[in-house]
Amino acid sequence: MANPILRKKLDAGEFLIVPGVQDMIAALMTRKVGFDVVYGSGYWLTASSLGLPDAGIATYTQMVDRMRTVTQTTSSALIADADTGYGGLLNVHHTVRGYEAAGVTAIQLEDQEFPKKCGHTPYKRCVPIEDMVDKIKVAVEAREDKENFLVIARTDARASLGVDEAMRRMEAYARAGADILFFEAPQSEDEMRRACDAFDVPMLANMADGGKTPILPAKTLQEIGYALAIYPAMTSLVAAAAMEKALRILKNDGLSQTPDIDMFDFGEFCKLIGFEEVWDFERSWARDQTS
Repeated sequence: MANPILRKKLDAGEFLIVPGVQDMIAALMTRKVGFDVVYGSGYWLTASSLGLPDAGIATYTQMVDRMRTVTQTTSSALIADADTGYGGLLNVHHTVRGYEAAGVTAIQLEDQEFPKKCGHTPYKRCVPIEDMVDKIKVAVEAREDKENFLVIARTDARASLGVDEAMRRMEAYARAGADILFFEAPQSEDEMRRACDAFDVPMLANMADGGKTPILPAKTLQEIGYALAIYPAMTSLVAAAAMEKALRILKNDGLSQTPDIDMFDFGEFCKLIGFEEVWDFERSWARDQTS
């Protein structure tokens, strides 16, 4: 069931900061900090679960299972990357139904050819605009909750076809019924402003650390005209840097605990992961060992 909070916040004009979750530990941390909406990135969920690049290798089955686990781990609304819909129009229909049944709140579909590539890497190719328009129409029709389950249309046309073509595609995708537009990999603030100025549909900014788009403060993104911003890479890159630092200290010094290593409290993590409920259950059902 889609979480209505995303629709409510968009309708209220509240700018949304949406962190990416690459695994269930990240999902627990976003829940602890108090984010209402999180982003399930295809790049980072694939990297964390399969150790593979975001190049159309992960299947629909693998991704919908991963998204279902995220929704079961956190009460936040989940925006979920669904790549190209994993095939043709029938696949898109099936993907929308599957993601919605998994508890996803918004599904992101992109206009790349299959197999797709990460939006901030080279060699991307886009499908004809008519093919993507049909995919959006199918996605909009396939959802059961027409109010709260949202369809995000992403165009990757900027890289190979230019800004004008990206604008033309977003206009067509908005007419096809997309609830949110996603202009992937603009390369300047001027390009970002041009896109936001052109459409009344909510616009999504992709603050992909290390990517081609300028990383701007949330207040600036809101002023430009964006309705929400996703941060798909931040938690993953921060975690990777922290792990590398700790592992180098362990390898060189043979120590896991030093002032140079920030470490989350184990007892608190046990609470976050749900061990208190396990212990309560065991106390309730434990047999008297003296009998």
